[in-house]
Amino acid sequence: MALVDLVMPKLGESIMEATILKWHKNTGDFVKQDETVLDIATDKVDSEVPSTSEGVLDEILFDVNDVVPIGAVIARIRTNAEEKIINTTPSQPVEENNKIQNSNSNNHYNNNTNNNSRPSITANRFYSPLVLNIASSEGLNVSELETIAGTGNEGRVTKRDVLQYISEKKSGDNGQGASYKAQDVTVLRSNDHAQTKYTETQPTITTYSGNVEIIEMDRMRKMIADHMVRSKHTSPHVTSFTESDVTNLVQWRDKVKKEFEKRENTKITFTPLFIEAIIRCIKKYPLINSSVDGDKIIIKKDINIGMATALPSGSLIVPVIKNADQLNLVGLAKQVNTLAENARNNKLRPDDTQGGTFTMTNVGTFGSLMGTPIINQPQVAILAVGAIKKRPVVIETSQGDSIAIRHMMYLSLSYDHRIVDGSLGATFLTAVANELQNFNPERDF
Repeated sequence: MALVDLVMPKLGESIMEATILKWHKNTGDFVKQDETVLDIATDKVDSEVPSTSEGVLDEILFDVNDVVPIGAVIARIRTNAEEKIINTTPSQPVEENNKIQNSNSNNHYNNNTNNNSRPSITANRFYSPLVLNIASSEGLNVSELETIAGTGNEGRVTKRDVLQYISEKKSGDNGQGASYKAQDVTVLRSNDHAQTKYTETQPTITTYSGNVEIIEMDRMRKMIADHMVRSKHTSPHVTSFTESDVTNLVQWRDKVKKEFEKRENTKITFTPLFIEAIIRCIKKYPLINSSVDGDKIIIKKDINIGMATALPSGSLIVPVIKNADQLNLVGLAKQVNTLAENARNNKLRPDDTQGGTFTMTNVGTFGSLMGTPIINQPQVAILAVGAIKKRPVVIETSQGDSIAIRHMMYLSLSYDHRIVDGSLGATFLTAVANELQNFNPERDF
């Protein structure tokens, strides 16, 4: 018999930890190779973790809602092979987990787990390797970490908490504006499980009058809310509007969509056509495809287009088409359809939502004529396209003006006014509108 370590898999370049949502197997259950053992969640998407071996689940090392660093052993599977412990940790573990330095050695996460492996709680509290690494790089000691109010599971200090504390510290705030203070939290240990007891000041309980229904936000809605509020606090938003006559584009799509689907085995929607126009304009105005790092502007040479996609729950997620400028229209259409389908079926991988440099959202899908979208951080602009409507418009020709029924669409661009001025924002938006308006109705696909 042999013990095989099941580790938290690498989920993307920038993902350092994941939360355990659900165990599909219990200790003692038989598992097949590649059978789903548990569900995990990052700050982007949910994923399944399959078994790396066939055998009996011998030991579960973390509970539901535990936050686990990438590369940590989360369970052990007993196989029929010769007795030994086989570690299936990826060959290139995250550097940050190996470089954590702290004057108090008890604060280190012990990645060499044994039969009682659990994240250790030091100085009354648990700190993930990511939090410790951030604290170390910013010069925070253990006693200072103890003063940070934790908003994570069981009062844990999360990445967001420590970054917010550092930001407030640099701006002159002591970071104690939370609803309760970290020193009001006592962590108890019972049967090797962490329990949190709040003393002294507790959050104020709000009462609601009238006939109301109270719905607890799910994890996805909490993340979306946090992301939107953070974006508004980070970027001074400005939104510009324009409209485009997309009659040629609409008529071309109507003409070729059956042949396109038959030949390419995928549908042609408006989204890849919009993205194609956006890519051309980004190449003309590369500052739109950038991010801000302090007082530095980082212009991205890769063009990775995020497309806001509705989930069955009603929430939105933004899968990313990587290197979209290297794809033709057929390639864009296939990528759009694949990512949208995976989003609807909860099959997106964490890496599918990483690395976006510019985002497009189609508010017209829901019947809206226009919208004022919120920037998807750390990007500096997001474009919204509205519903395509037939309207009577004035057509100007050399022979005179006339009124005709045309397919019209509003476009809006929200941009970060720290680096994108109104002239650039409006110019880029107008360029996209002109690309769509001047669509060649005789083109092939």
